[in-house]
Amino acid sequence: MLPLAILCGGLGTRMRPHTLRVPKPLIEVCGEPFLAHLLRSVARAGVRDVVLLVGYLGEMIVDAVGEGAAFGLRVRYAFDGELQLGTAGAVRRALPLLGDRFLVSFGDAYLELDYADVVRRFEEAGTAGLMTVYPWDGGEVRPNAATDGVLVTCYDKEARPPAVQYVDYGLSAFRADAFADLVPGEPADLGYVNRRLIAEHQLAAYVVGTPPSEVGSPAGLAETERRLQRLLP
Repeated sequence: MLPLAILCGGLGTRMRPHTLRVPKPLIEVCGEPFLAHLLRSVARAGVRDVVLLVGYLGEMIVDAVGEGAAFGLRVRYAFDGELQLGTAGAVRRALPLLGDRFLVSFGDAYLELDYADVVRRFEEAGTAGLMTVYPWDGGEVRPNAATDGVLVTCYDKEARPPAVQYVDYGLSAFRADAFADLVPGEPADLGYVNRRLIAEHQLAAYVVGTPPSEVGSPAGLAETERRLQRLLP
């Protein structure tokens, strides 16, 4: 299984006042930090090596997770530093810990999919990146992606149907060279990386049937609490 980078450095402004005291991944869900549920789920999926990309209140995450032994993982950390680096900038800083190929997900999303199958598809595609997407159901979450069934052909948060009919699910796979043009230590967004790979026909698509659970919004937190209550023993 490839190493997994989990983005945990955001300010979590939509989840205030919770995130005035703790970083978003440590918001309590079903009696413990959301990140604990997330780390156990990726361990069950076969992941063994995790790098947490931390920034805002990052030391609290280090204190809560440590080296990851309690979750059956090896956990390491990459800190943004004084400047928030954005999603791609944070991954760029963590490349020495991640190697030539790796997965990327978000610290506020609980994903229920076959990680090994995503890696298999990525390896078969031979592309510099892969994005997981799910079909837009017409709900409040806006679609932002299009696919021809093999490649992602559009990624645009401002586009509207029928130009886009899928939503970014939250798990990606990359080769390290996908970040080669980013300046170390400068902020950058994964959207930039994804759009460049699309232009180069280098972003494979992996379609997931249903949306993820997330704690990035009050409504998402409530729904995630209900879902995890059903899943927990």
